[in-house]
Amino acid sequence: MSSQIVMRIEDGIATISIRRPEVLNALSKDLIDEMDIMLDEIKANPEVRVLVFYSEKNFAAGADIKEMSVCDPAGAKAFVFSSTYNKIEALGIPSIAVIDGYAFGGGLELALTCDLRIASKKATLGLTELNLGIIPGAGGTVRLPRLVGEAKAKEMIFMSRTVSGEEAKQIGLVNAAVEPEELLETGAKWAEKLKTRSAVALRAAKESIENGIRDTDYVTAIDREAEIWASLFDSYDQKEGMAAFIEKRKPKFQNR
Repeated sequence: MSSQIVMRIEDGIATISIRRPEVLNALSKDLIDEMDIMLDEIKANPEVRVLVFYSEKNFAAGADIKEMSVCDPAGAKAFVFSSTYNKIEALGIPSIAVIDGYAFGGGLELALTCDLRIASKKATLGLTELNLGIIPGAGGTVRLPRLVGEAKAKEMIFMSRTVSGEEAKQIGLVNAAVEPEELLETGAKWAEKLKTRSAVALRAAKESIENGIRDTDYVTAIDREAEIWASLFDSYDQKEGMAAFIEKRKPKFQNR
C-alpha cells in the first residue's frame, strides 16, 4: 500500500482518507485500486459498522487528468472507477462522505456513492467533465439526477456549474452543510449515532430503500419492503429493540 490513501479502523468506524495534497487529492488509477482492496477488507470485517470518507482540505478534486489524458478508448475503460464505487454503494453498512474543499468530477462521484453526505458550507462541488470534452464516467450521470432531479443535474453537468456546500444542501445534494470548523465533529457524531443502530436493521433498511429506487414498479417495491420488514422478526435485535422500548431502557443490539 502507498501513503497516498490510508484507512483507519477505530471503535467500529472505518475512515478512508486520500493524501495527495499537491494535486488537491486527485484520484489516480493506482489509488482507486488500493481503495478497492480496502473495501474488500471492510466487507470481510464484521467489526466495522460505519465507513467514513474524509480527506484534509479537499475531499477529492476529480480524477488525475494528466494520467487520463493519454488514454485511448480501451485505456479509458480501464480507468473507469465504477466497479470500485459500486462496491461502496453495495456495502451492507452505512457510509458517510465528509466533504471539505473541492469535490469535483470523480471526487463528487465518490461522495455520491455514499449513503449520507455532510459538507462544509465553503466546500465546492461539481461535475465539471464537459470542460474537458468528456462526461462524468463513474456514475455521475445516473446518481446525481436521483438526488437533485433531472433539470438540476443537467444544469450542473451541461454547464459544468459548481455549487457551494450551502447550495448543495438546498438542492438535496448533501444532507447537511456546516461551518468548516464543525465539519469533523459533525461527521464523527453522525458515525457514532449510526454505530448504535442495529446493523441488521440498517442493512435491511438500506436494501429496501435501494430496491425501491431501482424497481420502477411501485407496488412490487412496497411488497419487497414488507418481506424485508417481516424477515427482521427472526432477528435477536428486533426482540431486544422492542423489549427495550417496553421496558423503557436503551437497547443492547448484538447485530444478529
